[in-house]
Amino acid sequence: MGPLVVRLRLGPRPLWMPGGGCGRRRLGAGAGAGAGAGAEAGRQYLQRSVVPTLHFQPSLPRLPIPKLEDTMKRYLSAQRPLLDDSQFRRTEQLCRTFESGLGKELHAQLVAKDKQNKHTSYISGPWFDMYLSARDSIVLNFNPFMSFNPDPKPDYNDQLTRATNLTVSVMRFMKSLRAGLLEPEVFHLNPAKSNTDAFKRIIRLVPSSLAWYGAYMVNAYPLDMSQYFRLFNSTRLPKPGRDELFTNDKEKHLLVLRNGNFYVFDVLDQDGNILKATEVHAHLKYILSDNSPTPEFPLAYLTTENRDTWAGLRQELLNNGNEEVLSKADSAVFCLCLDDFPITDLVHLSHTMLHGDGVNRWFDKSFNLIVAKDGNAAINFEHSWGDGVAVLRVFNDVFKDSTQTPAITPQAQPAPVDSSRAVQKLNFRLNDTLKAGIARAKEKFDSTMQTLTIDFIQFQRGGKEFLKKHKLSPDAVAQLSFQMAFLRQYGQTVATYESCSTAAFKHGRTETVRPASVFTKKCSEAFVRGLSQNSTDQLKEMMAQCSKYHNQLTKEAAMGQGFDRHLFALRYLAAAEGHKLPEFYQDPAYAQINHNILSTSTLSSPAVNLGGFAPVVPDGFGIGYGVHDDWIGCNVSSYPARNVTEFLQCVNKALGDIFDVLEGQPVKS
Repeated sequence: MGPLVVRLRLGPRPLWMPGGGCGRRRLGAGAGAGAGAGAEAGRQYLQRSVVPTLHFQPSLPRLPIPKLEDTMKRYLSAQRPLLDDSQFRRTEQLCRTFESGLGKELHAQLVAKDKQNKHTSYISGPWFDMYLSARDSIVLNFNPFMSFNPDPKPDYNDQLTRATNLTVSVMRFMKSLRAGLLEPEVFHLNPAKSNTDAFKRIIRLVPSSLAWYGAYMVNAYPLDMSQYFRLFNSTRLPKPGRDELFTNDKEKHLLVLRNGNFYVFDVLDQDGNILKATEVHAHLKYILSDNSPTPEFPLAYLTTENRDTWAGLRQELLNNGNEEVLSKADSAVFCLCLDDFPITDLVHLSHTMLHGDGVNRWFDKSFNLIVAKDGNAAINFEHSWGDGVAVLRVFNDVFKDSTQTPAITPQAQPAPVDSSRAVQKLNFRLNDTLKAGIARAKEKFDSTMQTLTIDFIQFQRGGKEFLKKHKLSPDAVAQLSFQMAFLRQYGQTVATYESCSTAAFKHGRTETVRPASVFTKKCSEAFVRGLSQNSTDQLKEMMAQCSKYHNQLTKEAAMGQGFDRHLFALRYLAAAEGHKLPEFYQDPAYAQINHNILSTSTLSSPAVNLGGFAPVVPDGFGIGYGVHDDWIGCNVSSYPARNVTEFLQCVNKALGDIFDVLEGQPVKS
């Protein structure tokens, strides 16, 4: 199952980077029911899959719980490069004690509990709890963004045209999903066999309880789609102690934000059909022509607050007569944000799409679709409901549909409808407590955002093709460059996190790849401190070892055989059973390996221009990266404790040194 390593690095607080082919092909009819399926069907559905969307879901394999002894070995291997000898011996002893004592007992309980809950995975409940119980602001701490490439037809990047086309394509995706006409998400190892009309006609006749096995026999691996229903009509509701996820799929309206003002209009008619594109066009034009100033107290700031603070203020909103308007925001199909300024460069793009000015986003919605004045567009999404697999799918399909079969042209005239009646502007009643709460949220938001720095590089000497020619894993080389860069800049090897999807399993979430290893440490030290003591062949051999080991870690993680989620679940179970925190978890080394200074995430897709996320710790880097056919891109964020521009210079130097060695050139000091 090697290449099943679908590296959708979509982890706890992740993101992605630019495009170049996603490496997956889906099972079903081609996209775009557009031209050939009749005008009405073309308007309503984006795909008409022969195989029902959730056909494979009941028969997906279950996420395995690793053996405790394997988890301990993997944990110690990841700790080795981070600890000195005496620290490592202490951690080793704690592992032995835990493995033969309370850990063994907890593991047995976890396995027994898992056997009683075959409808889900052992990590699903604890992982939801982890996200929903977190009290930090979801902005920067959790919500990532990914931005769309521009429409290849320049005049289609007009804000109104692009917002209309993207909105209609999102609705077509939603309709296809709910009608079971969206192609199932499948990873094909042998597309010539499994991604064929003949196979689809056969597999759709196989009962859902067996369908996964039919796909497996031809080397096709269906992926979990259980999170998709939360894409639409969903929001995260702030509650004291633990938030709740809310979905109301009966509602038909879209939420639109502009200049901090809230508007809603129905995008589905009484029969559940998508509004004519010319009517969506008319309503968005009406909103864009509204001259209402930004409210003195913009409500959206509240979604940037500490979750308990926001929960209290939300209750105050409800008590002050805002129940109806709040429920409109909560239940809207999604949130469309229309910004009144163009994007100046890629750094401005990242700041705008990751956090903006706090006025024109409703961060609690499952996703915000943001369209700037110049048509630059992105999705910013709330992370508790899912890991991004579903967001990536809607992102890719909507980009393809909106650019290849756009609903309107730039010359299109909006429908002659009375938008002043169809569009409702939401007005919130604010008392002094709420006004003071918004003012405090704004102050906190502004001061936090000023501390975030984002920068990027594009390494142009080569990419995936060059590295594969030298029999190296492109991802392993990118990760090695981060290790080399941090060692050069700060003289250390530190805890590093790379997210890996476990969507090959029912209710799989993510697992962690730990890219910092004894191999990357040795190789980094050779490049940074010991160039004169190592020959070119020795450096190449070290890189080959790094690549081989990284591939092994990635494959293990994708197959549910990492150590992070297992240890997390055991700790969660210990707390649930009322145990005192086991000594193993009190080890400073455990805290250190979970203080991820290098938090990394990658994704390649032809639809993605750029992606980004904030560091997960105050002294960390948030590294979104992509290895493309002939270049490598990194989009990195940091707070004042770290210098992001200097780090990227060190990454650039590291990649240059690696390429020099591979090309047989002397490495520049």
